[in-house]
This record gives sequence, C-alpha cells and structure tokens, in this order.
Amino acid sequence: MSSASRTQQPEPSFAEMRRLTLRGCEAARLSAAAVAEGIASGADEPLNRVREFEEELDALDRQLNEGVTQLISKVPEADARELLSCLKMIIELERVGDLLLNFANRARTVVGRIDQQDVNDMKQMASMLEHMLADAVIAFRDRDLKRAIAILRADAEMDRIRNLMFVRHIDNPENRPRHESFHLLFMTQNLERAGDHTKNMAEEVCHLVTGRSVRHLMRQSDKSIEEMWVDHLRRQSKRH
Repeated sequence: MSSASRTQQPEPSFAEMRRLTLRGCEAARLSAAAVAEGIASGADEPLNRVREFEEELDALDRQLNEGVTQLISKVPEADARELLSCLKMIIELERVGDLLLNFANRARTVVGRIDQQDVNDMKQMASMLEHMLADAVIAFRDRDLKRAIAILRADAEMDRIRNLMFVRHIDNPENRPRHESFHLLFMTQNLERAGDHTKNMAEEVCHLVTGRSVRHLMRQSDKSIEEMWVDHLRRQSKRH
C-alpha cells in the first residue's frame, strides 16, 4: 500500500492538547487514590491499577509531544504559551506516574509487615497528593490561582510528614523497633517527590496566568507564598 493511500491521521487541535493535559492530571490523581487505597487496605488490586495509569501517562506524554510540535508554530502567541504549559505539565505528570509505580512496586513487598503509624502517614501523604492533583485540574482548567496556592501549601505539609518519618526511622528518638525502614524511606521519598512535581505544575499555572513566577516574587520579598500572591492579585484588580 502506498503512503498516499494510507489513512491520514487528523491534525491535532489546540482544544485536544488541553483536553489531554487535563486527562493526564486526572490519571495521576486516580493513581494517587489507588496508592492510598492499596497501602491502607493491603490489597494488591488497587496497587495493580497504578501501572495502568502510568502506562496511560506515558501514552499521553507521547501524544502531547507530537501534537504540540505540530501546532506550536500555527497558533496565536497566547495559545502557543498555553501549549508550552501543556508540555511542561505532562512532563511533570509522567514523572508523578513513575514515582507512584515505584511506590506501588515496593508496597507489595512490605504490606502486612509495617507499623500502623507508618501506614497512616503514607496514606495521608498519598491522599494529600490526590487532592493536590485534583486542584491542579481546576487550577489549569479555570486559571484558578487559589487552587494553585492550595497546592503549594499542601506540598509543605507533605514535606513535614516526610521529615517526621525520616526522624522516626533514622534518628529513632523513642528507641523502638522499626520495620522495613529501607523500603519505607524510599516510598515516602517517592510520595514527597511526586508532591514536588505537582507543585511545579501549580507554579506553571501561576506563571501562565500572571506572567510572573513564584520564585521570582520570592526573591523580592520575605512574605509567604500566599501573602505574595494575594498582594499580586490586589494589584491586578486595581489595574482593571
């Protein structure tokens, strides 16, 4: 069959790239929910779903890379900027998928042999990640800076829980027997790093909406992230 007779693939659209990005956020959220369910219940079935979501995120990454490459030079500047944001976000989401799959693979080896306190902390981190990714959908779809700021705040709490688990298993101030510390610390680090990638997505939304990065504003002020963005929004409202 000649190349001319082959069925041509339809050219990707700007709306389709946006839809695929939002689907990536949802797939990552469902993966985090499966991790939370799996570590809490000790069941294999939720952890098995994590691989399916990771494979979907890989496929979305390929689709967006190809689509954005074809579209970027054919759309207005504002749309091109959003396409670049789509590309940045799917890269972060694909890494979230990898980290959650790593977590799930390790979880199968330690389920049933870890302390309830560790189970509770990891479930809390996975549930927080699920909510962060849900906020990422709304923040990107609706240009909602409040949702983006909520992600930044939640990431700080993820760091706090990670640090507590490291102290518990490495310093062990209570001098209690600890179980599966090697795997647990890697698993906790996977969740914390997934939170970091989700935070990067929130920062990308902030930049897409305002043209200013959180890091740039932080270099100019000692205020918290929330205070800086409230000030920025007030300045924006006065101009309009």
